[in-house]
Amino acid sequence: MIPPLASKAHGRRDAAAHFWLLAHQVSQRSEAERLANIQAGFVHGWIRAVRDALALGPRQMEALFNASISTLERRQRQKQPLDPVASERLDRLAMIASHILRVLETPERASRWLVTPNAALGGCIPLQLCETGLGTARMHRALEYAQSGDKGEPSVF
Repeated sequence: MIPPLASKAHGRRDAAAHFWLLAHQVSQRSEAERLANIQAGFVHGWIRAVRDALALGPRQMEALFNASISTLERRQRQKQPLDPVASERLDRLAMIASHILRVLETPERASRWLVTPNAALGGCIPLQLCETGLGTARMHRALEYAQSGDKGEPSVF
């Protein structure tokens, strides 16, 4: 029998790996497909996948999903899709996560980047910028500058 702690850790790793797979899949979809998924609501499995991949606490989860923890738990229990606001935020997170994973090459480094304040982003935590389209566009621009080697911008890494 596997000890409970080892089993929990294994479950978290699986959920984290699932997040990176989901993010990659979203990044491969057309805008029309992404919009349809947002309107239909992302599946409830995203809740655990994001939480475990980024090691998010309750407050971070509530802010990202724009819902209370009890609402998120209920959606998981009842296997309900997320609402369009939460789904759009997750779409933005998936696109940024895929972009930063291509740059940093490992899920661990990419996860750390997403939850760490970043001087090139005005001291903001990248994950929080996923709450708005403008914040997400800012991150994509900063990543593109960093990849191009533009010395006029502070490094995002």
